[in-house]
Amino acid sequence: MTDIVIAGIGQTEVGEHWDIDIRDLAFAAIHDALKDTGGLKPQALFVGNMLAPNLSRQAHLGALITDFAGLNGIEAITTEAAGASGGAALRQGYLAIKSGMVDVALILGVEKFTDKIGAGLDEALATTSDADFEAIHGMTPTSQAALMMKRYMHENQVPADGFAGFALTAHAHGAKNKNAMFRKAIKPEAYAKAEMVSAPLNMFDAAPNADGAAALILTRRDLLPREFKNPLVKIAGSAASSDTLAWHDRKDMLYFDTAQLSAGKAMKQVGLTLDGIDFFEYHDMFSIYAALQLEAVGFAIKGRGWKLAADGSLGIKGNIPSATMGGMKARGFPGGAAGVYQAVEATLQLRGQAGANQVAEARFGLIQSLGGPASTSISHVLQRMD
Repeated sequence: MTDIVIAGIGQTEVGEHWDIDIRDLAFAAIHDALKDTGGLKPQALFVGNMLAPNLSRQAHLGALITDFAGLNGIEAITTEAAGASGGAALRQGYLAIKSGMVDVALILGVEKFTDKIGAGLDEALATTSDADFEAIHGMTPTSQAALMMKRYMHENQVPADGFAGFALTAHAHGAKNKNAMFRKAIKPEAYAKAEMVSAPLNMFDAAPNADGAAALILTRRDLLPREFKNPLVKIAGSAASSDTLAWHDRKDMLYFDTAQLSAGKAMKQVGLTLDGIDFFEYHDMFSIYAALQLEAVGFAIKGRGWKLAADGSLGIKGNIPSATMGGMKARGFPGGAAGVYQAVEATLQLRGQAGANQVAEARFGLIQSLGGPASTSISHVLQRMD
């Protein structure tokens, strides 16, 4: 088996695309990814989507998108793992090629949050939690994250502005990403004055729900077209792990076991330690998630993940560059597409095409997608090939 490489990437701007339907968003990303390959034709499509049946009144996305994109006849399925849906689609495509059953796979993440607003959106998001023991009592992902953050701050004596660094870092990086929803850096004073969403979670601690589509083309290295000119990036490691769906069933409610397991397995496949990771794209849907991932993966000891954001370690020139293109906080959180955006952005870093956000001499990137509060965690190690 030769190396499994990322032959093409495509993405749309993340934002509120009221006037674009889900198939048009998908096609825009697919078109750019196919063009980037230099002529490869996919044999299978793996779609990562979180809530299209609830928000867009559209299931069966595989058939919808292959038809609209002129790819009729190929295998096409949708994967769903809440916020990790895009990461799950990427893993399924990777495994399909690794098995030898597929030579060229198209990975698509797509989501349309603006197809529904208000209570309908909150109701749809609540389906990603335990319906019988959480959602039925009014728990939402945001209120759950607020409880998690409040307990974390209490146990670890975190000051009121202790999580500000995550938002400051994300917005500083997002300001230089033409596809980000928010392209303006913020100051500490803005964080301090921000409106509360669900105390102690303020508006800068939660990523905005947004529309978007991102796509990748995977293939074996030996199948690349002769005219392929992009720097080579391969998927060097891939792993997934699951935990209890209900947060209250955890042995430790402030530790993301799945983040540790999936990252550890993916890095072991490469023979890589944390010292070899040049940047980390975490799942910063909420600031508390980012802190807990940094701890679970091993970049910080338990209870001290927030300090990495506070001391500047997560900046482009820091020790652990993170959310390098704005993360979910500034780029926006496009639901089931989030994990594919991570992979596209990591590929840009490893190709040396990240512009003002370029991490110097980046060779290995770790990306991690979460479904809920790490009920699912999917990790990939991407590597620049010399």
